[in-house]
Amino acid sequence: MNQQEEQEERERVTQVTAFLHHQIKKAQLAVQKAQAESERVQKNYGTNTSVNYLEADDRIETKADLQQQRNLVNRTVENETIVKKQLATYQQLSHSPYFGRIDVQDPGALIPEPLYIGTASLMNDNGEFLIHDWRAPISSVYYNGTLGPVHYQTPNGEQTTTLKKKRQFKIKDGHIIHMFDTNETVGDELLQATLGSKSSEQLQNIVATIQREQNDIIRDVHSDLLVVQGVAGSGKTSALLQRIAFLLYHSRNELNASQILLFSPNLLFSNYIKEVLPSLGERNMRQVTLQAFFAQRLEGLRVETRFERYEAHQVQSPLSDFKASQAFIDAIRTYLQNLTPDQICFTGLYFQGEIFFSAAEVQNIYARINQKLPLADRFLKTKNTLIKRLKARINEEVHEDWVLDELDTLSDEQYHAYLGEHDPADFLDFDEERDYVAKKVVKDRLRVVYDAIYNDQFWDQYSQYQAFLQQLTPTAAVSAADWKRDQRAFTDGLEYHRIRLTDTAPVLFLQDYFTGENHNRRIKYLFIDEVQDYSVAELMYLKLTFPRAKFNLIGDSEQALFKDVETAQALLQRLEAALPVKYPRLITLNRSYRSTYPITTLASSILPAGDHIEAFNRDGDLPILMEVATDQQLLEQTTSIIKTERQRDETVAIITKTKEEATQIYQQLRHQFDCLLVTDKARSLSKPVLIVPVYLAKGLEFDAVIAWNVSKTNFPTQHELGTLYTMMTRAMHHLYLLSAGPVTNLIPIRALQKPLLITDKKAL
Repeated sequence: MNQQEEQEERERVTQVTAFLHHQIKKAQLAVQKAQAESERVQKNYGTNTSVNYLEADDRIETKADLQQQRNLVNRTVENETIVKKQLATYQQLSHSPYFGRIDVQDPGALIPEPLYIGTASLMNDNGEFLIHDWRAPISSVYYNGTLGPVHYQTPNGEQTTTLKKKRQFKIKDGHIIHMFDTNETVGDELLQATLGSKSSEQLQNIVATIQREQNDIIRDVHSDLLVVQGVAGSGKTSALLQRIAFLLYHSRNELNASQILLFSPNLLFSNYIKEVLPSLGERNMRQVTLQAFFAQRLEGLRVETRFERYEAHQVQSPLSDFKASQAFIDAIRTYLQNLTPDQICFTGLYFQGEIFFSAAEVQNIYARINQKLPLADRFLKTKNTLIKRLKARINEEVHEDWVLDELDTLSDEQYHAYLGEHDPADFLDFDEERDYVAKKVVKDRLRVVYDAIYNDQFWDQYSQYQAFLQQLTPTAAVSAADWKRDQRAFTDGLEYHRIRLTDTAPVLFLQDYFTGENHNRRIKYLFIDEVQDYSVAELMYLKLTFPRAKFNLIGDSEQALFKDVETAQALLQRLEAALPVKYPRLITLNRSYRSTYPITTLASSILPAGDHIEAFNRDGDLPILMEVATDQQLLEQTTSIIKTERQRDETVAIITKTKEEATQIYQQLRHQFDCLLVTDKARSLSKPVLIVPVYLAKGLEFDAVIAWNVSKTNFPTQHELGTLYTMMTRAMHHLYLLSAGPVTNLIPIRALQKPLLITDKKAL
């Protein structure tokens, strides 16, 4: 661009920034006014709503006053929230108003129209757009379009225009740092500047550097099963979060943040991503880990975590593969559909040590129900019949001697508590009033029976699961002895109030499929990150639980820690077969941006089919491989590397295969460095030296990574390939591979022959 254009752009940024500062002052005054109004209403709330329950008319008037005051409070709070959000948007834009410009010329237009793209929309006092939100339909031209005719989707259908110019900016504190014209999605110059920065404790939004393939993920509104297979460092997690922001913008009249649920791999990752959506002016979606979700559903049992399972069984067995499969869940469904009443594990309900409803009585109720009805309907009718019989028992008990004795011992406060809002004048006579209170007393006493019925305690799902296992013939790869041993392990675990992860999803599927309960139809979008570490059985259970949700599954099969690496197409085929959907879609991200070119090239070389990985051309130091004789020498090399990296003021992560290794290293280093042992309870990465088991490093990135003990002993087979690849691809700028003894064969000879590695057995 010529000097005049540059000057015009700089003047525009100055004008827009000045306008934003003016808007900030106005918004600050509006916030102060809204806060004052909220305080006034809150202060008057109690004063204006004195409660009077003495007279019926007063009671009605008081309730009306309360509701009116509540509505007033809600309106003032909502108004304050709106103006605060507007202020936050202005403040954010004031630092960097926009990052892109497109000049488009619609059919019939005489001249192109310049449009500026930023993280939020901004209009001047005349209602003209100064900045277009990156999620607006026209903004997709910036991400997907190249110069010439382009198409973009709008709520009214596909539109056509001509892209005449695409310009990119880097603006800081109201001043242009870089600007250039390009025909690419995002020019390498901007990407180089962004990717070359140091790691952050929290993930940053990437709206200024979204690539075309990431934009396809973000703006997909049709797929009900969207599978994103992205290589390490391809920006798939960032795209996931931008997708949530886009959906909230695109469907703002039908969708809110509480209808979106994200399953994240661990609490540390949840904290790492928590600022992305607020930085875009959106509320965070609900987040949960699979462990927390299962634990909530199986209250009273300690659910084995994925990390505990990894530590105990780092290699999958044919038995665990079978329990994780679609075939196993399909077998549960078939088993339940063919159950006869006498095969159902009903159990008796007790009250004060005596049987209240026997198992035989429950079974008899179930057997009398039309067996052609769906399972869930039969179970519900059984439940309702038990409740009706309980109510009949309550009516029978009202005039028993124990009830009359209980009434005589009630204090005035207790008696009036049972009456509730009822007044003595509401009853025909004292006998009717006394019967009312007596019924309340009986209900209160028998509440424990009602709760037992409500919570399905007349059926034992664990015994039913055991009965299912006993009648099932596993795959040929599972021996009869192993199958019996596994059943005993399940029973033994229950005695100690524990359940293994391999049994958790199947037990919950059996429970919820049989009862028809615990189905959440409010969630519209379900996101799962690191989906390669989920079993098909777990995904099938989640589909049962969230039947109306569109599934968005994001992961990298080459980073699988709990099973062997598989292709993206094989993963999609398995999911399509297991999950009933109409519009499945697979999007692959093959370009890696996180690491330097040498690191990405080395990491991809260890994969059997790693040639598909495209390394972004960002220069950097060669990875360093060091082979030493002993663990003590390994520790000495680690100490030396940390000192070198800390001189560069960079964060160093020592990534280990197991928690035990991480703990031992921490004990050795904690007196020398300001370091943190990262556990599954960690919420943040607040230290310059981090010691991280590999399963907690998923999704994270660090300036420098020390891959701990990549020896033949520690990584003996192909089963560890995903683990090693994950360790290597956490590094942004520097990678060190340390081995006590011969290096693992997973790093192939062809990689060592390339000028990518420096092998050095001496100290740096």
